[in-house]
Amino acid sequence: MDIIHRLETLLAWGGTRRDIAFLGISGVFLAVSFFGLHPFPFDAAWIAIVLCGLPIILEAIIGLVTDFDIKADVLVSLALVASVIIGEDFAAGEVAFIMQIGALLEDLTVAKARAGIEKLVRLTPQTARVVRGQAESIIPAEQVAVGDTLRVLPGEAVPVDGIIRTGQTSINQAVMTGESLPVDKTVGDEVTSGTVNQFGAFDMEATRVGEDSSIQRMVRLVRSADAGKAKIVRMADRWATWIVVIALTSAALTWFVTGEAIRAVTILVVFCPCALVLATPTAIMAAIGNATRHGFLVREGDALERLAQVDRCAFDKTGTLTLGTPRVVAVKSIMDGLADDELYRLAAGAEQLSEHPLGKAVVMSLRENGKAAPKDIEDFRMLPGRGVTARVEGHTVMAGNLELLREQGILDTGRLADAAASYLEGGRTVICCAVDGRPAGCIALADTLREDAPCMVGRLRRLAVTPVLLTGDHETAAGQIAGQAGIGLVRAGCLPEDKLDYIDASQKDGAKVCMIGDGINDAPALKKAHVGIAMGGVGSDIAVDAADIALVHDEIREIPHLVALARRTMLTIKCNLAFSMGLNFIAIILAMTGVLNPVVGALVHNAGSVFVIINSALLLHWHKQGITVRTPAAK
Repeated sequence: MDIIHRLETLLAWGGTRRDIAFLGISGVFLAVSFFGLHPFPFDAAWIAIVLCGLPIILEAIIGLVTDFDIKADVLVSLALVASVIIGEDFAAGEVAFIMQIGALLEDLTVAKARAGIEKLVRLTPQTARVVRGQAESIIPAEQVAVGDTLRVLPGEAVPVDGIIRTGQTSINQAVMTGESLPVDKTVGDEVTSGTVNQFGAFDMEATRVGEDSSIQRMVRLVRSADAGKAKIVRMADRWATWIVVIALTSAALTWFVTGEAIRAVTILVVFCPCALVLATPTAIMAAIGNATRHGFLVREGDALERLAQVDRCAFDKTGTLTLGTPRVVAVKSIMDGLADDELYRLAAGAEQLSEHPLGKAVVMSLRENGKAAPKDIEDFRMLPGRGVTARVEGHTVMAGNLELLREQGILDTGRLADAAASYLEGGRTVICCAVDGRPAGCIALADTLREDAPCMVGRLRRLAVTPVLLTGDHETAAGQIAGQAGIGLVRAGCLPEDKLDYIDASQKDGAKVCMIGDGINDAPALKKAHVGIAMGGVGSDIAVDAADIALVHDEIREIPHLVALARRTMLTIKCNLAFSMGLNFIAIILAMTGVLNPVVGALVHNAGSVFVIINSALLLHWHKQGITVRTPAAK
């Protein structure tokens, strides 16, 4: 077995660069041999036999010895050896050259990136600020025990799962839930490891530590989902055993009946699965070129094969179907003499100095409407977990949640609470406002659906693909976005394991699910799905690394084109296979009758390879009418 290990090490040396160099050198010397030139005391085709053929023979030996695995390279090796024995060196070199081209194309389409798990590990907080009595010290996060009191300052990541005991803050939970907005937290609320404290300091009691923490569970989910995804075996290897048996039987019978070894060798040469090996990688390479023109980076070689089987697309909401940034969608004043626009302007003035995403969204939305926020701002105060207060053009303005107004002694008659509740029921986020100590009204914000989402969903339905929404947001917000996009199946309030469980259950029921997401919380589902597509522009690096395909420019209207392209690619591969096998059987009959010799047989056989390459190349510019619509803005 030590010899086998050394052979494997030898084959791994140099990798793709070695293969490209060997193919270039072999191509030159095959041409020298074809034109009858003799620069060496031996046939120049031997250069191709050694550089391209020897790796094939070694791989066949390793496969047979270690796993007794019969692949296409076994038949190729037999044809090479037989051709050399009867002196047909050019035929041997030509077959080796064509087979190595197919292997190189396959290697170029297969991505081995698995950096996402390592990035998740690096995302895990390394230290914790533990409080014992009056003393505060920093210790490694893995040393935190259940029941310890930890202090988390603004900007720090929560080191373990726990419950807030003192303090108020806002937590960015995008790592775990994908929610676009931070969540206000106060005493008694749970916080999870890996999430980020944005504003106020707080003390927490550790409840789940080490391997039990949420971020470590996420790492395990990604690893387990990746391990459970089966890879598609290339068709030449899938049928290799039968090809070898038929070829050897045909060659042996021909030799026995005719007594001519050259006919038997010709059968082995024409039966070599060159076109069969090229059928899949050439079509995939051309399809990848097409996909790249439409903004997709295909990271896994067999992703398009799997995508062609998909009958269900599961979408994350925030950052995938929506833009992931809140915008003001409504302003309601309940104060007599205060217009909606004036309330909007005063609230934007109070929020100008705020670091809270909602406050920034109010100011940005006002500017997008062509209006400027007030400049005369005094006495600005930010109250973590509550809101802001400020003097704006002589008015005392408060903007935040209802608790802020109640704590400041501002009594609501019920009109403000009713107005806020109506927006909350519609899936909006609400900022309540008071002016000069009186309830003034509220501002409703919502994530914005991508303009082309409804059209994209409709096109997927025409391809018989069922859309599903999987989101960490609450049910009301999820239902509203799903209704606007035209999606009937909704799963709201999903944690990463919930998305993973849904996909697992669906695939156990026979559905082939494509997961489309953008956040770290989508990584396990992207791994588990039959195909994972990550939003490469706004998505996290971890989501992109977990996916098979990345949508670089976030143009989701191109997703139906990719599905249609994948199906067309599989049709092209089947046509390639049918033609190449048909040509092979015709060539076998001609070889049996003595019409073909090994050299001519190899040339005729490789004509099938040329057809396969040309037919596959047609995929480069293919598009399905009614599915792909490109607009000037998309260029």
